[in-house]
Amino acid sequence: RADEIFAEWARSITELAQCQNVVVKLGGLGMKMAGRAWHKRPQPPSSTELAEVWEPYLMHCIEAFGPSRGMFESNFPVDRASCGYGVLWNALKRVAADFSVDEKSALFHDNAARIYRINEI
Repeated sequence: RADEIFAEWARSITELAQCQNVVVKLGGLGMKMAGRAWHKRPQPPSSTELAEVWEPYLMHCIEAFGPSRGMFESNFPVDRASCGYGVLWNALKRVAADFSVDEKSALFHDNAARIYRINEI
């Protein structure tokens, strides 16, 4: 039922994205509860493998919300069950490889600084 579940999830994300005051954190896919059982493998997944699996979810969110309302994040240390910190960020960089420099800046830094008002502290 994975395709059916993804389709329902995608419809819900698209609907949620219509609320202009909502932003999306793009991460947390390495947690055990994500259902991939990465933590049970003899070798952890590579950033390439993670990017391939995570890309449909991340790209749907970015397409629905736009690059100005999304921010990449990690759930470390919880994500450590699936992969290393560097591997996680490299997977996110792979997903964002075709984005412009400005879109990458927004997704990896600028949106979080703006949304959390980091520069105002």
